Amino acid sequence: MAIARLSGGPLDGQVMPLEPGVEDSLIVPYSEGQVIYRREGEPVNTGDHDGPTEVAFSFVESTEPIDPNPDDRND
Repeated sequence: MAIARLSGGPLDGQVMPLEPGVEDSLIVPYSEGQVIYRREGEPVNTGDHDGPTEVAFSFVESTEPIDPNPDDRND
């Protein structure tokens, strides 16, 4: 099984299982919306004895505003 290594956005530094068939983008549920990551480069660690195959994905956008501190609003 391959893993996706996420860079940027709210899931920066996270790794997650990469489902078969995922090619160029990864859409992940986040809060009340979704975040979208785009594939960057080729898979690494593709040999039999060098650990799980990793594919890097970089943050592109979110479908909803991302507010890390919703309780700190000045409404």
